[in-house]
Amino acid sequence: MRYKLLGRSGLRVSELGLGTMTFGEEWGWGASKSESRRIFDAYAQAGGNFIDTANRYTDGTSERLVGEFVASDRDHFVVATKYTLFDREGEPNGAGNHRKNLVRSLEGSLRRLRLDYVDLLWVHAWDFLTPVDEVMRGLDDLVRAGKVLYVGISDTPAWIVSRANTLADFRGWSPFVALQIEYSLVERTPERELLPMARALDLAVTPWGILGSGVLTGKYNLEDPTPEGRVRESKGQDPRMLRIAQEVVAVAREARCTPTQAAVAWIRSRPGLMIPLLGARTLQQLEDNLGALQVDLDRQNLARLDEASAIDLGFPHEFLERKHIRRLIYADTRDLIDDHRLR
Repeated sequence: MRYKLLGRSGLRVSELGLGTMTFGEEWGWGASKSESRRIFDAYAQAGGNFIDTANRYTDGTSERLVGEFVASDRDHFVVATKYTLFDREGEPNGAGNHRKNLVRSLEGSLRRLRLDYVDLLWVHAWDFLTPVDEVMRGLDDLVRAGKVLYVGISDTPAWIVSRANTLADFRGWSPFVALQIEYSLVERTPERELLPMARALDLAVTPWGILGSGVLTGKYNLEDPTPEGRVRESKGQDPRMLRIAQEVVAVAREARCTPTQAAVAWIRSRPGLMIPLLGARTLQQLEDNLGALQVDLDRQNLARLDEASAIDLGFPHEFLERKHIRRLIYADTRDLIDDHRLR
């Protein structure tokens, strides 16, 4: 495992993060405490130090287990949690981005984690009710109080993130250093606005759902007459998603790796600062994910996956790439201009 700087910060995090939404069985499909411990230990032994949880995950059990697991070497681990989602249903101030929920949610997370501070606090999702300046000032107050070291934002439109960081820079508040989004071979729409914004603002991107809810493992492509197979069919998987999965399976066969490893390797090859979040219910699944560290897909296979999963970028991206428009914008000299900012 190698390490990367978390966006515009100096914080060092491992090149793969461990998502812990599976830690706990309260939701009916997670891992037991003992299996969660095995997953955690295997990740740590591989060099991983970046642990991602949230106040809502398995009704608080995820945070409790994470706190217990990191206790023996707290300073080694980078612990991230999230606020926004409710932990008290039917309570209007028990959810959202506002300052009251921010403070009460973080205090609850610190109690469950049994920590004095978290390394990274995410805004879990945008509520479209709380003013941007209230969110950024509230987060900055917690950083200044020493309860949070860095802040990030998840599941939020690009224009809001851009506005928030511009405001934070102007006011001298703590800016977002990382962006968490759904991103995979079957969900590439963040390439329209979110990923270009992240590169421009030097935000680390921590994609979740990197296996497309299991679609990219190829398991939904298998013919299965069992009751479990009929349940899979009833999920109504998009034919496009199944075609992409089929290509992943073919590339994996050629690269002599598993489809999971091929899908993770594709994510790791994408431009910008990518730190995929691994999610596993079993030790075997985690080990399969970690195997992606040993996989480097060649250009031909990467191109095959790009082509199979390509999306329309839409306006204005495709408009601005039209030949006659580029000629008008650059006076027919674009190919003569070197841009050192392109990476």
